[in-house]
Formats: sequence, C-alpha cells, structure tokens
Amino acid sequence: MSQSLNAEVAAAGRIVAVPRILEVVCRSTGLGFAAVARVTEDRWIACAVRDEIGFGLEPGGELQVETTLCNEIRASGQRVVIEHVQEDPRYCEHHTPRRYGFQSYIAVPIYRPDRRFFGTLCAIDPRPIRLNTPETIGMFELFADLIGFHLDAQERLAASEAELLDERRAAELREQFIAVLGHDLRNPLMAIAMTSRLLQKSAPDAKVSQAAGLIQGSATRMAGIINNVLDFARGRLGGGLGVTRVADPALAPMLEQVVAELQAVWPDRVIRTELSLQAPVVCDSARIAQLFSNLLANALTHGDPAGPVSVEACSDQQGFTLSVANRGEPIPPQTLDGLFQPFSREESARPGDQGLGLGLYIASEIARAHGGSLEVASSVEETRFIFRMQAAAG
Repeated sequence: MSQSLNAEVAAAGRIVAVPRILEVVCRSTGLGFAAVARVTEDRWIACAVRDEIGFGLEPGGELQVETTLCNEIRASGQRVVIEHVQEDPRYCEHHTPRRYGFQSYIAVPIYRPDRRFFGTLCAIDPRPIRLNTPETIGMFELFADLIGFHLDAQERLAASEAELLDERRAAELREQFIAVLGHDLRNPLMAIAMTSRLLQKSAPDAKVSQAAGLIQGSATRMAGIINNVLDFARGRLGGGLGVTRVADPALAPMLEQVVAELQAVWPDRVIRTELSLQAPVVCDSARIAQLFSNLLANALTHGDPAGPVSVEACSDQQGFTLSVANRGEPIPPQTLDGLFQPFSREESARPGDQGLGLGLYIASEIARAHGGSLEVASSVEETRFIFRMQAAAG
C-alpha cells in the first residue's frame, strides 16, 4: 500500500464517530455487516468494519475492486440500494452478489467537501431487508457527509501543521482551528439530530425507534464534546472562561434538566438526585449546568454500570456545594494528579467511551471562574467529585 493511501485509510480509522456510525447502521437497518471503504481505480480497502455475520473482513483488509459494486459507485457517483437480489432485475445475475453471498446491500459515496471522492459507506446482509426508504437513505447520506467532513478536517489540520515552523504560532493556530472545527460540526450534527427525531416520530416499529434514540443519544454526546472543544479553545485564546454571575432562581430546574437529558442517553442507569437549594446561588447558571453535565456524564461513562450515580446539591448562607458520586474501580493515584488537565483520560475508560479528555478540564475551569474549587476523592467504595463555592460577598 502506498504511503499516501495508507495515510488516508488510517485517517478514516481515526475518526472516533465511525464505530458508533457503523453500530447505528447495523442496528437501525438489521444489516449484519457495515464498513467504511477507501476505493480507488484499483484498490478497495476497509478503513473500519462492523461484522456481525462472520463476513471475515477486518480493518486494512482488501477486496478485488473489480468484484465490488463500490467500483461502480466510484465511477457513477450514485448510491446503490438492493433490498432483495433475487427479485432485482438489474442485480439478480450480477457477479458481486453471487461472489459475496448477500441479498440486501446499500452503499453511498463518501466525498470530501471539495467533492473529491474518497470511498463508500456500505452495508450487506445475506437476508433480504427493506432499505429503500427516505429515512434509511437519508441516514446513510448524512453519515457519509459527516465522515467526509472529518476527513477534510484532518487533512486541513495536517497541512496546516506541516506549514507552521514556529512552535508557538503552531499551537495558537491549532487552537483556532479547533474552535472553527467545533463550530462547523454543528451543522451536520444538527442534521443528524433532526433525522433521528423524525425517525422516532415516524418509526414503524420499536426497533427503529430504539435505533433513532441511539442516534439522538450519540448526537447529544457529540454536542457536549463540541461545546467542550469550543470552550477549551476560547479559554486558551482568551485567558479563561467568561462567566456572568447572578442570583438565578432557575438553577435547580437547569440541574434537573441535565439529569433528564443524560438519563435519556443512559436509560438503564440509576441516577439518584437530592437537590436542596435553600438560599439563592449567585452564579452563571448555564456554566454550572455545563459543569454538572460534564461531571455526571463522566460518572455514567466510567462508573460501574450496575451501580447508581448519586447527585447532591445544596445551598445555604455559606455557599453552594454540588457533588456527583459513582461506584466502580478507584482512579489510580498517578491518574488523579493530572485528571483536570486537558486531554487527560481515566485509565478505567472502556474502549469507545473515551472522549477528548476535556470534560473535567472544562469543569475545573468553570469552578475556577466562579472562585470555587473542584475536588475528587476516589476509593474502593466510590469516586466522588465535589464542587464548592462560597456565597458571594455583599
């Protein structure tokens, strides 16, 4: 494999959203095999794979490009959708279904924003499956656009870094690029969220509705990551996070809303809440809700899935305290020292659950901007994050 082609395959494999995309594709359609493939005139290479039917192809594996339908998609630029090969007059005698033994197939082209062809997002199954619906096709095309956007972003970032010789200037431009990237990601993410809501409203059965809920949950998680990236960039470029502190009576409902949103993403988890705000809290409520969301998401991600997550919030004349606790393996001491640093991740994170490592950093910056503190204590009994803020003077 040439160096440039190998780099392109690796770039697609590094996109953190791709494994979840392939999972959603399989769950929402019932197809047993899904892949992102780099397709050229003479190569078909799997960049990422989800295989539930024993197809036998792994990331980096190749198929003879002339034996695939993706080769025809590369030439035409048009998607291919087959619900039942045996009943399809165009493909019932085609060599590709015979060779690979599938009855249902869907593939859409992946283009970078400048319309350079990369490959395909494709899926197959040995059973006939209904695929030719606006919801399914729309979902595939949205995911293909998102992958193309990520590839272009990686390419632009690599090119920018190669051109920057001054280390300090390179760091500044990199953070500016992150801010732009986070902003531009909102458009495709909004499209994905809208599609998932439409799927939920028009879902013909519980399976599709469940898959749409999974998409919505993933979109919520991605939105949180984008917000953290934007805040990280703003904080580094502007000297810290800005807050506007007022005595907001809506703080308690905002905290309850955070619980409700994350409970929807983790419907099988138990979240126990005890809110007792006896005195007004002078704070930036939106920022406190963001801090809380990051702490709660962290607890749900890294805590024992069989154990509850406990939330306590109280305010009095002395100040405001918010704590989030979960059961599970204690955080190693060597990890605790750098837990609130940017791009730090807990070693206990399960594969696929790790984000960018900005959530706790952003939470600590929000605490600092309020003149408060964010601490963590971790033992075999529980891991507890505690935010404390003294009452405003006057």
